[in-house]
Amino acid sequence: MNPMIRAATCGLCLLFGSVAYAQDKIGVIAPLSGSFARLGNQIVDGTSAAVTGNRQGQDIGIVTADDKCDGAGGAAAAKEMVLANATIVIGFLCTESLEAALPILSQKGIAVITPGVRAQTLTEMRTDTPYPVFRIAPSERNAARETGDILANLWRSSPYAIIDDGTIFGRELASAVRARLEEKGLKPVFADTYRPGLENQNALVGRLKRAGATQVFIGGERDDVAAIGRSAAALNYPLVIASGESLEAAIGGGDLAAGTLMIAPRDPGKLESARNARNALELAGKVPEGYAVPAYAAGEVAVQLLTTAQAQAASLADLLRKNVFETAIGPVQFDAHGERIADTYRLQRYDGKQFVQESN
Repeated sequence: MNPMIRAATCGLCLLFGSVAYAQDKIGVIAPLSGSFARLGNQIVDGTSAAVTGNRQGQDIGIVTADDKCDGAGGAAAAKEMVLANATIVIGFLCTESLEAALPILSQKGIAVITPGVRAQTLTEMRTDTPYPVFRIAPSERNAARETGDILANLWRSSPYAIIDDGTIFGRELASAVRARLEEKGLKPVFADTYRPGLENQNALVGRLKRAGATQVFIGGERDDVAAIGRSAAALNYPLVIASGESLEAAIGGGDLAAGTLMIAPRDPGKLESARNARNALELAGKVPEGYAVPAYAAGEVAVQLLTTAQAQAASLADLLRKNVFETAIGPVQFDAHGERIADTYRLQRYDGKQFVQESN
């Protein structure tokens, strides 16, 4: 056990009238009841499979807590982890529960690795000292940066437009992508907010055509992207349409136009590096879907971290920031803000049935 963690543990032991123990405990906080229970259990399954197969001779236990995907549940789960003497916590799908848990866990020096929450919480943004939270999934900031970089290479000599559906998510994504493109000297010929939810977007497409845009990035939902594609086809307008991860959503009002571009991370479960994780989950009778493989990777990080902590006298948060961890989703390295440093986004083209990764 890390010397600094052992000292903190002994202090807790005195506080609760118990004796010191040698076992490291990895906590898992996730929604284990309610409508998000299936996803929460994927986090438990992935973490458990990783720890079971990668203890490397260490005495590591797992404790779980249900955060119910809300603030009250997050705070209660964090207190459970403190009482259980968890060394590090993996989990969280909902920003509200993470936001409530962070001050409690941080006060006890318990770092958090989350495969689910990508946006910074208000709790994090309002503190001068960074909370020890580390994101396996790419942050929203990284999403905009990598999307802009891919589009800059693709559209360097093409007139493009940026539009959004007016929602917070759509507007912020479109704005951030536009800012990244403009940093590279590429300005849109058209930028606007459209009315979402329409079956017919002929008027919008007509405006794009009059502006001379041959490419458009859309900060919006899949159904709207599909409607814009239908309108472009109806007007015989060869418009190249690109959007983000929302295109992975289930089909609702209609299918996407063939050739629609999606800029999104690779599916963690389909990576070649995830082969062992998939096998381990299947051997445990679990399905390697959703958050299972990212949680497996988080479990691998935690086990390697605890091994490293035996030889390096530093806090777990500091060790997370300065080491590289080999995992099922590839090398994991975090920056000073706890965001993963990785080139994770890829250009994918819809072939009429599925998205196929472009060679780029």
